[in-house]
Amino acid sequence: MSDTETHTHVIVTPTEVGIDNDALAQLIDRCHREVDEGLLPSSQMAVAAGDRLVAFETFGEAEPDSRYVIFSCTKAVVVGAFWLLLGDGSVSLDQRVAELIPEFGTNGKDVITVRQLLLHEGGFPHAPMNFEKDLTREQRLARFSAWRLNWEPGTRFEYHATSAHWVIVELIEQLSGVGYRKFVHERVLDPLGLTGLRLGVAPEDQGDINDLVVRGEPPTNAELEELLGIPGITLADMQGEVTEEALLSFNSPDVREIGVPGGGGISTAADLAMYYQALLHNPSAMWDPAVLASGTREVHGTLPDQWYKVSSNRALGTVIAGEGRDAALRGFGRTVSPRSFGHGGAGGQIAFADPDADVSFCFLTNGLDRNMIRQGRRTASIASYVGRLTSNS
Repeated sequence: MSDTETHTHVIVTPTEVGIDNDALAQLIDRCHREVDEGLLPSSQMAVAAGDRLVAFETFGEAEPDSRYVIFSCTKAVVVGAFWLLLGDGSVSLDQRVAELIPEFGTNGKDVITVRQLLLHEGGFPHAPMNFEKDLTREQRLARFSAWRLNWEPGTRFEYHATSAHWVIVELIEQLSGVGYRKFVHERVLDPLGLTGLRLGVAPEDQGDINDLVVRGEPPTNAELEELLGIPGITLADMQGEVTEEALLSFNSPDVREIGVPGGGGISTAADLAMYYQALLHNPSAMWDPAVLASGTREVHGTLPDQWYKVSSNRALGTVIAGEGRDAALRGFGRTVSPRSFGHGGAGGQIAFADPDADVSFCFLTNGLDRNMIRQGRRTASIASYVGRLTSNS
């Protein structure tokens, strides 16, 4: 199959896998609301349960099987590949990164562990990497060497939007001897039949990817201050490197080809929902069960989120929902089980699984809503509809 083809999943009747038809219809209606209102150019959603696809819908200005930039939903795919190396003993969680990548161990970074990379506790959230061109390994290592700490490793949680995952894929390459994109595809995605979910897409195979479009107006500083209770907070403070310009760079064929490991994945909602089914069911024992549990079921990071001041609730590569209001702040809504796990992405991309309901879900859009408050509320609302799909939710 070529990169523009997607794996055909069997769509089952919702009741066959314990999903309520009316609840599913309500979720579908909610997923295309902003498209109907003109706030988003298009969106796509998928629900899976029992290792089968239940619903796959595309709304608005997009072809039915077209693909989207999934931004930080990519992180859960990259760490899924890294878990294979943890499982076979190639690397350990408390091993210092510099033992495997000596070039990384400069400017105080020699103490950073693999565990801290996975938990966003490494202390270098703002370390720059030019991903407008595909850097050679030597160029990447040179950037690692130049990077400096923003704070002492292990002392706080701050989201590493792209930096930590560049190091994770370098570990993959060092330990496997295989390029990270090839490793992710051949060891994880291809065996699962997820050939529409790619990390790096050649320009000639990008014709089905929906271009990103900016919509709406940003929130005022006063609105952000009211939301967070932080005097003087600005949109620039919250965005960091995830600026509108940076997000729109993923319209570039060259950037899409790179496969930026922290945010450059391309997928349909169906393939991403089915990836989470694989994390629930571990087909063919792909992952070591203990490692998979550490990555999806066990909270290893509890340092508070820098903005919302709630526990970061990090497993080793994903976020775990937790309870009530805190779950909504983490993008899971208020009705999914506290054990739900996943990883969202910029622009309002949603991808997670609820192990108690055996349901996985993905929502993708090519609309970049400048109003991050409205976007966050949309995410929590849609996720809450997912939590009503089954009697176990």
